[in-house]
Order: sequence, then C-alpha cells, then structure tokens
Amino acid sequence: MLQVENLRKYYGTRKAVDGISFRVGQGETVGLLGPNGAGKTTAIAMICGIARPDSGQVTIGTAKLDVDAYALKRRVGLVPQDLALYEELSAWANLQLFGGLYGLDAATLRQRADAALHLVGLTDRRHDRVQSFSGGMKRRLNIAGALLHDPDLILLDEPTVGVDPQSRNAIFDNLLDLKRGGKTLLYTTHYMEEAERLCDRVLIIDHGRILADDTVTALKARHANLEAAFMDLTGRALRDGVES
Repeated sequence: MLQVENLRKYYGTRKAVDGISFRVGQGETVGLLGPNGAGKTTAIAMICGIARPDSGQVTIGTAKLDVDAYALKRRVGLVPQDLALYEELSAWANLQLFGGLYGLDAATLRQRADAALHLVGLTDRRHDRVQSFSGGMKRRLNIAGALLHDPDLILLDEPTVGVDPQSRNAIFDNLLDLKRGGKTLLYTTHYMEEAERLCDRVLIIDHGRILADDTVTALKARHANLEAAFMDLTGRALRDGVES
C-alpha cells in the first residue's frame, strides 16, 4: 500500500529526515516510534503530500505521489497531531465541511458522517459545538474527519497525546476497530504499550534515520522489552550523533 524510498528533508542546514525507506502492506498497521524531534511528523507530512521532500519518492499503491498527487491524496486520511477542527461549529457541521471538501454527495456524506461518529462514540454529541468537548472528544472527532472519504491509508500522528487515560483508551479502541476493518495504518506514538497492542511492525526513528524495522516480537527477543529496544537504539543514536 505504501512504499517510502530514500526520503530526505532539510530545514535550512538541519536534516530533519535522513534518507528513510520502508514499506507498509495492505491492511498492515505499522508504528513509527521516536523521541521528540526524531523526524516522525516531517515524515508523515511528506507521505501525505503536505511537505515536499528534498529527495526520495513516495508510492501509494502503484502510483508515485509526485506524478498523480491529487488522486493519491484522496486515498489518504490524515489525523494530525494538532487538532484540525472548527470549535465554534458542531461536530456534525465539522464533518459536513470536511466531507464537502472531498466532494462527497449529500447522501454519501450523511451515511459516512453517521458511521464515523458512531465509530468514535460521539453520536449523541453530534449537534454540540466542539468548543464544549473535552480534549479526548476532540481527538476522537479529529479521527472521524479523516475517515469520511473512506481512505485506503490512514496516517495518525500521535492521536492519543495529551488526553486522560479514559479518553486514550477510547481512542485506542477506535484504532483497533479500524485495524480489524482492514484499514492500513501508519501510527506515530510515544506509548510503547500502544505499539505492542496495535502494531504488526514497528519502525524506530531518531535523528531522521530509521534505526530498526521489525515486528514487536522480534524486537523483544533481542531486548528485554519494546521500551528497552527503544531506549537502547535511540540512546546509541544519540551517542553516535554526539561523537560525530
């Protein structure tokens, strides 16, 4: 479903992403783990076409993003780290706006908005203004907005960050439902237990480079646990970076 080849991105003289390559298969859930500033969000921005890579290539299905960007972006759903909502509007009005931007007809949009609100558990709050929602509810509505056009690939940039444990569990249940429904997910997170429960494979990234690409089981076999693998690999990258 997704192939990333040798992506690089500079911001001035700072190398944010340093030649990363990986693949995500149809229906696979892949976790992208890394500390703050590791390059996760920049990588997501390039994959969904928001940021242009300085070099490298993104392929979705069999088509290259730089050749048919408009059509391919319609196959991707993005759940950004920063909330993309209009707080003065209701949940329903937000979804109507987003669906209209995708060109959905009224009947299709109504059906998909109903389904998305049901998935994230906000059906009973559909007519309430977003400004009255908790942080966790806003995060869940953010996910709903990314599903309206029925994307093949869903990119989630730390969708559970900054919410209380109950809301985090609710969001995680939404992600499990998407996984069970056969959606392809690329998921950035700081929470190791989420990666263990959700992901088929994990990429550990730091200093803009991929340090590991393997299953959770394989990483745990080489380290005490997934957190130990993360700390060992990112710590080694930090030491190497300082030494160089």
